[in-house]
Amino acid sequence: MRITVDGVEWQVEPGEILSAALLARGRRHLRASPRAGAPRGAFCMMGICQECAITVDGRVRRACVTVVRDGMVVSLRGAGAAEGAAR
Repeated sequence: MRITVDGVEWQVEPGEILSAALLARGRRHLRASPRAGAPRGAFCMMGICQECAITVDGRVRRACVTVVRDGMVVSLRGAGAAEGAAR
């Protein structure tokens, strides 16, 4: 299966959780906080804290509870983050 992360196509395994796929490929910083621009990543890994809220197919999703699907488009700018925020 293939997903696109910030314009780069990645090969992923069916059934893989998005946050796990990102972490396995070295992406620890998933977004920047909206106010301070501080790096944020997967924290609770069970869908409670929303630190991993990123844009998936144009909608805000929690990466730790999102299963990858073929053709998925992911933006690591995150929910509410400013354009061009540090990752």
